[in-house]
Amino acid sequence: MLGASFDTADENLAFATAQGFAYRLLSDVDRAVGTAYGVVRPSGHQYSDYPERASFLIDPDGIVRRVYEVTDVAHHAADVLADLAVLQA
Repeated sequence: MLGASFDTADENLAFATAQGFAYRLLSDVDRAVGTAYGVVRPSGHQYSDYPERASFLIDPDGIVRRVYEVTDVAHHAADVLADLAVLQA
């Protein structure tokens, strides 16, 4: 599992440490990855400094199997794990 944001590596490290993340949080300051995955908000948007909240379930061959717009943080992990179980079956 990886996370990514538009923040610097130092900002991500501080945030991940404060939140107790058990996974890597990558820095995408040039927004190249965010652009490739379609999560960059339009210029002028109220939150254009931040990517859309999304998750991507990617198989070992690098194929995106599912895209999630994260709207329900409390249930998101369970939804992803359920889909992962289906894909592994």
